[in-house]
Amino acid sequence: MNPHPAYPAPAAAFSLSAPVRLWEDGFAADPHAYYAALRAQGPVGWAELAPGVPAYVVTDRRAALDLLHDSDTWSHDPRPWEATVASDSPVLGMMRWRPNALFADGDAHIRYRRTLLDAFDLVEPHDLRERVHRAVDILVGRFGPAGRADLVTEFARPLMALVFNNLFGLPDSESGRLNDSLGQMMEGGEQAARGEAEYGRYVLELVAAKSAQRGDDLTSRLLDHPAGLTPEEVTWQVFLTLGAGHEPTANLVSNALSRILGNPAYYSTLTSGSRPVADAVAEVLRYETPLSNYGIHFARESLSFHGVWIQAAVPVVVSYGAIGHFAEHQFAGAHHPHDASHLSWSAGNHGCPVKQHTLLIATEAIERLTQWLPDLDPTTERGRLTWRPGPFHRSLTALPVRFTPRTPDQPGERA
Repeated sequence: MNPHPAYPAPAAAFSLSAPVRLWEDGFAADPHAYYAALRAQGPVGWAELAPGVPAYVVTDRRAALDLLHDSDTWSHDPRPWEATVASDSPVLGMMRWRPNALFADGDAHIRYRRTLLDAFDLVEPHDLRERVHRAVDILVGRFGPAGRADLVTEFARPLMALVFNNLFGLPDSESGRLNDSLGQMMEGGEQAARGEAEYGRYVLELVAAKSAQRGDDLTSRLLDHPAGLTPEEVTWQVFLTLGAGHEPTANLVSNALSRILGNPAYYSTLTSGSRPVADAVAEVLRYETPLSNYGIHFARESLSFHGVWIQAAVPVVVSYGAIGHFAEHQFAGAHHPHDASHLSWSAGNHGCPVKQHTLLIATEAIERLTQWLPDLDPTTERGRLTWRPGPFHRSLTALPVRFTPRTPDQPGERA
């Protein structure tokens, strides 16, 4: 059986002369129609990320690689663009300039990136695995006895809040703030500014606590790094890394679980051990990537790029989702888990610096969950699941399941 479910035919009509509006509710329900409309414009399409906020969107893999590997032509600094955008634009939470690795070029980017690499290099795989197992055990202990759960709101999202909250040095009691504020910021719309403000308060309080008393955590390592980051720079590094770790990884887990559970034959090969969970995670990264439109660049000066005139100070977004959707239909049914053709980690000198940590978190979370609850049964067909709005992510609103009730002290296969 093909583990890739058929997607509905495009339901929306688009004009080649008008921007494709990625902020519409229809995009979350059927992104593939929107990607088809963008691809019809060529390797680079014209879209809106929010009402009145235009952007070029790269939907061709070759064009994306040309962009991602050319730091001379393209910059990550959005400040010239910011000057043209309303101060209450809902996408500013994800796009405004901050002094961190994502929005820096040249030597500043190298300096910031090195601090992240060095801090995460001290997180041993066995230690990270134990943190994930602990978080899974806490959550299954909460919903296991009920025999029912929503694997998005009760598992994937709070799991990442527990793991990353712990890695950066705050107690479990603070994880709910992290979870809620990031969710609001990612979705855009009216709640984006509230989410950004609350997330900012969370990070400021975290850095203040670690400045007063160090611990064995990522925040303390950034504060003490030989690069000599200022407290403000540490704050913005944490702001970036917590958000980039929590939200996409939660979506990676829930998207992978939806694919696994949506196909009984596929699920049985995973639970029996004949097919590793890493295969399901790789398929999501390839075909249904959790951060579907990002990799935002700006031309240093106006230029022609793959047949399109690109204006400076207008965002150029890499659509990892469109590239993956095209690949899924081009290679439907092919099983190539070791193929590295997807771009979910981005590429070039801004490629994800901690992808191995992310993969470990996602695979261990799913494996531990299925050890606890080996008979997970979805109560909603995959084609009827709903998705959160927003131009940047591919994120389920819910993944309801049922299973044999399980209490934390009940014996079983968990190891």
